[in-house]
Amino acid sequence: MTQPVFILVRPQMGENIGAAARAMWNFGLDQMRVVGPRDGWPNERAVALASGAGRLLDQAGLCESVPEAIRDCTYVFATTARARGLTKPIVTPERAMAQARAIQAEGGKVGVLFGPERAGLENEDIVLANATISVPVNPEFPSLNLAQCVLLTAYEWRRQGVDMAPEVMEMAGTEFASGLELQKLGDHFEERLEEAGFFFPETKAEGMKVNLRNLWGRLPLTRADVQIFHGVMRQMVRWAEKRRD
Repeated sequence: MTQPVFILVRPQMGENIGAAARAMWNFGLDQMRVVGPRDGWPNERAVALASGAGRLLDQAGLCESVPEAIRDCTYVFATTARARGLTKPIVTPERAMAQARAIQAEGGKVGVLFGPERAGLENEDIVLANATISVPVNPEFPSLNLAQCVLLTAYEWRRQGVDMAPEVMEMAGTEFASGLELQKLGDHFEERLEEAGFFFPETKAEGMKVNLRNLWGRLPLTRADVQIFHGVMRQMVRWAEKRRD
């Protein structure tokens, strides 16, 4: 699938352009256009901050105006942190990138406008967009750094295109213990604790054993974990026997 083009409108600091390029490349986006950068183009500070994403800057399109930057776009989003008094759809980054994927899949071209650091996009820029993207930030401090805004949007694009489980367990050379192994671990502890007089008073012993079994069943123990617990118990028994001798 083709990807949206991220358009930095009148960016003021080369460092932020470079950080934005780096954020884009973190999530596999490399289509950047720059409109009227304050400090000229190319920009050495942008290159320095881009780190390994410098090729985005090499390939970035330099435009004189927003209309020129969106000339081939069939749908445009404008990012803004404040109300503008314009009748226009306001969507979250998640919704915007879902729409962008659908539009691009149908052969369209999506552009996303990001405004300058000081005050963001002007209304004359936003009226050229089909919809605005608004991030649910703290209303008492709504301003986002340019690169942060780019990062949030790029992340949503990537997240919706990658089949990634919300949680995985890194097994590190082992595997989860079987039910039989957990049962034997429970038997071992119960037997030794019985010998040590742990289950007291007798009226509560059965409930204590149930809770202990429930503890083993609740923990996501690996085979290595089970062996460690067995070893701990064996060593404690040896230590107690030596003291008795």
